[in-house]
Amino acid sequence: MNRDASQDPGSDARQDPARDARRGPGTVAATVRGLALACHPGPTVAVTALTTAVAWSAGRSPAGCLLVAATILTGHLSIGWSNDAIDAARDTIVNRQDKPVVRGLVSRRTLIVAAAVMLVLTVPVSLANGTAAGLMHLLFVACAWAYNLGLKSTAISWLPYAVAFGALPSFVTLGTTATWAPWWATAATALLGVGAHLANVVPDLADDLATGVRGWPQRLGRAARLLAPVPLAAATILLVAGPPGPAGVTGWITLGLVAVLLAVILTWKNAPFLVTIAVAAVSVAALVIRGDALVP
Repeated sequence: MNRDASQDPGSDARQDPARDARRGPGTVAATVRGLALACHPGPTVAVTALTTAVAWSAGRSPAGCLLVAATILTGHLSIGWSNDAIDAARDTIVNRQDKPVVRGLVSRRTLIVAAAVMLVLTVPVSLANGTAAGLMHLLFVACAWAYNLGLKSTAISWLPYAVAFGALPSFVTLGTTATWAPWWATAATALLGVGAHLANVVPDLADDLATGVRGWPQRLGRAARLLAPVPLAAATILLVAGPPGPAGVTGWITLGLVAVLLAVILTWKNAPFLVTIAVAAVSVAALVIRGDALVP
């Protein structure tokens, strides 16, 4: 298995998962497209937009909201690109055609460089929100990188999600009112992170097991799909019932819509991850509609 590459002219091709990318068209357009796809655009756009919306509802100025968006975006770009770069070998083994490195749109080296640039850039951008708020976002980024670098294959693969997403409300409030987020907001977003982790992995269980990834969802097997709605439902209830005052019509509508979406996740074996994003979007939208729920 561990033969010297110099003894086998074909070994380089087998050892380098980005070989097809370097042999691809190599055009700027292809690279840009590859970078766009490799950043995990669905979660990146969703988390950026939802966090910015919450910041606006908490009282951030337009300039402050733009800073929040830039902070989340730079962090998420580093996370997404590093994830695809680190997983390139595994993705190639199972021929993941949804991955731009496997399709030859972008090289693994390009992803590594891009991820490193965004990681460096997100530090000053984060701290521009204030030291405490910036550190909360950098905690989010650190948890995600720790997941990419190895925690995804452990029994505590859920923990980086819980800590990272649980930090986001305090990132918003510390940068707006210099206060910690309410406990229910922290708990709710942590639960959204855990639910997203479960739902995101379910469609790829077979590929993950084939390449040796044995995180918490992989160890649960088919039970992961059944468990995924539980933290998502708990998160929605907290976001609806947590803020002071009655939930009102908006709260009941939110609970109804989320119940339908959770039923889709429960009954559709390979439900798209967009359904999970929709759960988070509906839940957070209810919080935004309530106005200054995060403001003490």
